[in-house]
Amino acid sequence: MSSLNLDDFTDLIERPDGGVRRDAEARRERQVVPPGALGRLDDLGEWLAAAQSAVPVRPIERPRAVLFAGDHGVAALGVSARPAGSAEQLVRAVLEGTSAASILARQLHVPVRVVDMALDCDPEGLPADVVRHRVRRGSGRIDVEDALTPEEAEAAFRAGMAIADEEADAGTDLVVLGDVSVGGTTPAAVLIAALCGTDASVVTGRGGVAIDDLAWMRKCAAVRDALRRARPVLGDQLQLLAAVGGADLAAMTGFLLQCAVRRTPVILDGVVSAACALVAQRIAFRAPDWWLAGQTSGEPAQAKALDRMALEPLLDHGVTIGEGAGALLALPLVRAAAALAAELPEKPAAAPSAAEQGRPEQE
Repeated sequence: MSSLNLDDFTDLIERPDGGVRRDAEARRERQVVPPGALGRLDDLGEWLAAAQSAVPVRPIERPRAVLFAGDHGVAALGVSARPAGSAEQLVRAVLEGTSAASILARQLHVPVRVVDMALDCDPEGLPADVVRHRVRRGSGRIDVEDALTPEEAEAAFRAGMAIADEEADAGTDLVVLGDVSVGGTTPAAVLIAALCGTDASVVTGRGGVAIDDLAWMRKCAAVRDALRRARPVLGDQLQLLAAVGGADLAAMTGFLLQCAVRRTPVILDGVVSAACALVAQRIAFRAPDWWLAGQTSGEPAQAKALDRMALEPLLDHGVTIGEGAGALLALPLVRAAAALAAELPEKPAAAPSAAEQGRPEQE
């Protein structure tokens, strides 16, 4: 019998401090730049103040990009532009600093942490700190079998929780969340379609590296078949992740929920992180108050998930590569909002009138 009770998250997760947010709004009204003139940056600054319980808001000084990695068995159907089982190559590019996400992180001075949950490769070939949470080698082909056993799903979920605790204990003040996977957008589409009550064709996109029409039709068929397997277990989110998710998605879901418990803000990247966030919302309805949608990836499933969670993306640059790249691009915007909220001077106090000073007014 599992000791993991997902209902506990509803009690453990509180919303960002509403009183502090009102204080931040009042401070914003006193600043020299008129309220509203900074557009979305005003709202971001106030959100950060509430998340930090601090007015003025503190600068983002210790961000971290956390990337969960895994291979998905469904990629063997030709639903991805990359070969099945090749996520290891993507991970190596991140670790060597040659991936797009690594280059962006380096420019933004953001350390990157890669967590192997289910890569289809020999673990001895990767650093020990990358593979220490691995649950299995690759996730099952979700159109015909479960991605994980119940025990593996719980182990992955708990691993995500543990990593969130490690980051919070290390002083990480904002997480950029992403995935490094091959085939990962297919289970993401299944989870979102299942939770939103949508057909396969509505949520199936072209993936991080755009696939052709034939591959898209194969992907639609895989999503459709996996949906049939998902619907009977919709009432149990951990069982849902085991049936049609994957070790990396289960870990990301646990990570997101525990970040909310630990009051650590998170920027979501693409459709995979959005799918995990939607599952997490089903577990604890207040959790999305701790997340920002970094960007619009163009995946229809992502748009559906973000709309369901009432999260409005910060950017729309058409970045589809994954690996947290789109969310990293949103980080400077968040940092700018924090700086403006903290450093804009307040308007000088108006001089008191004669009546307020107790002197008779001159005619």
